Amino acid sequence: MDLDGTDRAIIKCLESDARMSLRSVAEEIGVSLGTVSNRLRRLESSGVVTGYTIRLDAEKAGWGLTVVVGLRIEKGRLLELQRRIAEDHRVLGVYDVTGDFDSMVVARAVDRGDLDDLSKTVLSLDGITRSVTHFVLNTVKEKSSSIPEH
Repeated sequence: MDLDGTDRAIIKCLESDARMSLRSVAEEIGVSLGTVSNRLRRLESSGVVTGYTIRLDAEKAGWGLTVVVGLRIEKGRLLELQRRIAEDHRVLGVYDVTGDFDSMVVARAVDRGDLDDLSKTVLSLDGITRSVTHFVLNTVKEKSSSIPEH
């Protein structure tokens, strides 16, 4: 689906505040309420907009540690193990990657004990041949997906 300037403007408004009323979006970008409503319905039905969410301060919400983990996985087991890893509530993302690892996992843990549990129960499943865990010391930028700038 090709996004035009109006679609992009609607998405940008809702990215900044997913609770913004459609009337406020229309006023901010200078189009009618009907235009915003119809465009948003089309963006949702086409799968461009997949939902609405809130952003949390991870530390204030109780997550003390963020980790990025590189995994090497036995041939033929990648999809199975990625699905199992993705089921854990502490896991934010599971990615196929190029390079030295087969998969990268981004996860959060409450504390060292919780990270120990994550490492022993999720990140060392049978079929994972190697893992390298990197602690995030400081988050410089963290953002959910956005539309590309054109």
